[in-house]
Amino acid sequence: MTTEADDASGKVAGGTSTLDLALRVLDFLVGESRPQALAQIAAALGASKSTVYRHLVTLGRHGLVRQDPETDRYEPAVKLVMWGEAVRSRFDVMTAARDVMVRLRDETAQAVTLCGRMDDGGVVVLELIQGRTVIEFGTRPGTRLDYHASAHGRVWLAFGAAAQREAALAGPLRQWTTHTITDPAALRREIEAIRARGWATAPDEIVIAVNALAAPVFDHRGEQVGSLAIAGPTQFIPSPPTEAQIRAVLAAAQDISRQLGWSAKP
Repeated sequence: MTTEADDASGKVAGGTSTLDLALRVLDFLVGESRPQALAQIAAALGASKSTVYRHLVTLGRHGLVRQDPETDRYEPAVKLVMWGEAVRSRFDVMTAARDVMVRLRDETAQAVTLCGRMDDGGVVVLELIQGRTVIEFGTRPGTRLDYHASAHGRVWLAFGAAAQREAALAGPLRQWTTHTITDPAALRREIEAIRARGWATAPDEIVIAVNALAAPVFDHRGEQVGSLAIAGPTQFIPSPPTEAQIRAVLAAAQDISRQLGWSAKP
């Protein structure tokens, strides 16, 4: 906890207490759903009102905090939104994924795909990097994949919103091949298994002799924002996949997630 003594010296281990308290004030205001009184802010941070007030004045001078002229309460200012917009592209899933996708392709030699959610019963391919095998995939960005019949889609059913999952299970469930799971009860069991192990496959379910191994990508809120997969002939991606393939895909998906601010639960 920052104290008046810390403020007098201006130093704490590894940095300055002045900046530390200012950032804590800002972090506190951002986390509150309504403007806060000076006394509330000071009590929450364990600092004196005079010290907190000085930081609020400075933050206000830089356009990061505003004071309501009628209530005298403080809240985050619009400049924070401007900052957020300016850096948002750095945390975009496609931007974060590109280098990781190339590394995953080089490690596995298989094609790598990144998908995002759609609202009409499927997922959409956002990016594709061709593998280093004799097979080249015709899947391109913009290709739609059914939730129930693809590894990407099943990852979304397992880790995405419950409403999305229930809507998909309600059908209709198209039978692409004789191997496609079209029984809602069987699909629900598969979804539970995916949630338990963290990855999904769908061998022979859209195209015979083709398989994919997919894992979820999460953002800083812990919400799924994408899915990452390797795809290739079942000759190269068996069912179940090899332990090395599973480790590689899971590690790559977690790498992208960490770039988006996600952290594993302790």
